[in-house]
Amino acid sequence: MDQPTLQHDKLYIGGEWRRGRGAEITSNFPADGSLNAHLPGASLEDVDLAIERAQDAAADPAWRHLLPHERASYLYRIADGIAQSADRISQVQSRDTGKTLTETRALAMSAAGTFRYMAATLETMEDALTPSRGNFLTMSVYEPLGVTAGITPWNSPIASDAQKVAPALAAGNAILLKPSSWSPLVCLELARVIEAAGLPKGLFSTLPGAGSIVGERLVTHPAIRKVSFTGGTETGRDIARKAADKLMPVSLELGGKSPAIVFADADLDVACAGVMFGIFSSTGQSCIAGSRLFVERSIYDAFVAKLVAATKRLHVGHPFEAATQVAPLIRPKHRDEVEGHVKRARDDGGVILTGGERPAGVDYAGGTYYLPTIIAGLDNTASLCRDEVFGPVLAVLPFDDEADLIRQCNDNSYGLACGIYTGDFPKAWRVARAIDTGTVWINTYKQFSISTPFGGTKDSGLGREKGRDGIRAWMAQKSLYCDLSQAPHPWAKKSL
Repeated sequence: MDQPTLQHDKLYIGGEWRRGRGAEITSNFPADGSLNAHLPGASLEDVDLAIERAQDAAADPAWRHLLPHERASYLYRIADGIAQSADRISQVQSRDTGKTLTETRALAMSAAGTFRYMAATLETMEDALTPSRGNFLTMSVYEPLGVTAGITPWNSPIASDAQKVAPALAAGNAILLKPSSWSPLVCLELARVIEAAGLPKGLFSTLPGAGSIVGERLVTHPAIRKVSFTGGTETGRDIARKAADKLMPVSLELGGKSPAIVFADADLDVACAGVMFGIFSSTGQSCIAGSRLFVERSIYDAFVAKLVAATKRLHVGHPFEAATQVAPLIRPKHRDEVEGHVKRARDDGGVILTGGERPAGVDYAGGTYYLPTIIAGLDNTASLCRDEVFGPVLAVLPFDDEADLIRQCNDNSYGLACGIYTGDFPKAWRVARAIDTGTVWINTYKQFSISTPFGGTKDSGLGREKGRDGIRAWMAQKSLYCDLSQAPHPWAKKSL
């Protein structure tokens, strides 16, 4: 896919392709630094226009009062369109983010599955006839919020986009999508699919641009009734503060410093594979990366040696090569930040067991590559064990017993995910329930299902996405009471 094929000069705003009036955004290919595209970003005027069109579209009875199975038909068509365009979407996303084609195709198919699941859930979602406490009929129903917004990160655009757009539309809302300026191209592919599916104009807009401009407007505009954000914790806190001023609901999926745990009774091949996949797939650029590894002391030396040897055999290479397991980081600035974390770990007494540098050779020239890195010799209070690196860097630590392990795992401001490797299911269950986190994997890692809720605790965010309740998170609950007596209220009867 060459540069002219990727070049864009318009955004999808209010159901029309219009040239953005904001600052120019540049997308480069992380594998070699070559130009993908220059893209005019969204301006405040573009955001306001998108909101105006969204208000009209969301309030239109033709959409708001559409029967659930009729609204679901749009989501099914979008799902089919994504699946049919998966090869192109995959290539665009790999060019935009540096991810391998294997991963980006999986993300595209995941997005299609998200729309399909939300459509099926919508068709089968029920209001509730609640138990009566008198001579009246009581119901709990759910209605659209109106105009909503999704703000998504650069590390998995199409999948993250779908997890916000699909339930928002299923709920009967309009949604404005602001992708990261570091990966602006994939949302335009999604816009093409949505347009081809015939979604009424105005219900969906793409607004790539600076968070301080576009994101700020979306969060503070009085017409926006909900914001769902995936990204950094500090930005999430800022959004929560602004949302509080509006009494607006938000969902925040934020950072992580997730522990992976290997007990002495684990299948060590299964554990080694799971630990590597948990931290080094996606080049570590994942909020759920298992970046703190706790190994039971009796097997610590042997398991770490096995892990280091296997990590050295991982194939670091071009994202379009089938053999590649570890692709480049997204940008030079981000690689600099990862290198800064490794330097601080060294200064804190950390010992580099493998990696800790850029790969050498002509194949890596111009790209933002960094070797998978394992660091020992630190304790759980070191900055590398406290701060999110968002790169292929793993800290390994020993533990002595369950109480010691649980204390160390929970002694962190984040609570997004955890991986446990053991042959003892009661122990796995016991530890999984004791870890303060949103998701736990047992003898695996980074496996997902759109049917299962996802979110974090503590600094990893609030609210949940996915699952049957994922649509209701984008709706307002309303209670209805219908009197059955057909008589005046007793309180006023004597005055009539």
